[in-house]
Amino acid sequence: MAVLEIREMGDPVLRERAAEVSAEELASAETQRLIEDMIETMRAANGAGLAAPQVGVAKRIAVIEVREGNPRYPYKPLIPLTVIVNPELTPLDDATFATNEGCLSMPNVRGDLERFENVGVRYLDRDGTPHESTRRGLTAGTFQHEVDHLDGILFVDRMADMSSLSTWAEFERHGKDEFVARVEALVERVGS
Repeated sequence: MAVLEIREMGDPVLRERAAEVSAEELASAETQRLIEDMIETMRAANGAGLAAPQVGVAKRIAVIEVREGNPRYPYKPLIPLTVIVNPELTPLDDATFATNEGCLSMPNVRGDLERFENVGVRYLDRDGTPHESTRRGLTAGTFQHEVDHLDGILFVDRMADMSSLSTWAEFERHGKDEFVARVEALVERVGS
């Protein structure tokens, strides 16, 4: 396994719609190695997720995981390691929540945006097995963030008001407490 270079905002690969992955391609040693390297890269960066375009590969693959003790996201509910291939998201209703996101491809930047509170998720796992589930709250937001990467969308594209854009340090100083209170209320209301 290897830690890969994370592409940053401005790299054209982050603005492409990633290509679907065929069953043969998914089963290949090359794609399986890419998935392992993406997991290693996400963990090394303390991310909650990582999409293939973020490591320069325009394929519809992402990895998601929130582990105990993640210093970037201590407020996020735990998510077991999930590999999503060719994912499809469907909002289950019109409910949204205000969140504050960062991104490994936009180091040291955070901002407020709205995400759907409840989404249906369909995807293949790394073995090609289909899965279908419902994701709620912050976990739904994490899945939406990663699928956006597969569509060439960055979280700043979803921000209605750029005045909340801040560095990580300024978020910690001026916005984190209020945000964590909102998150705790969301988790209590809808679960993860």
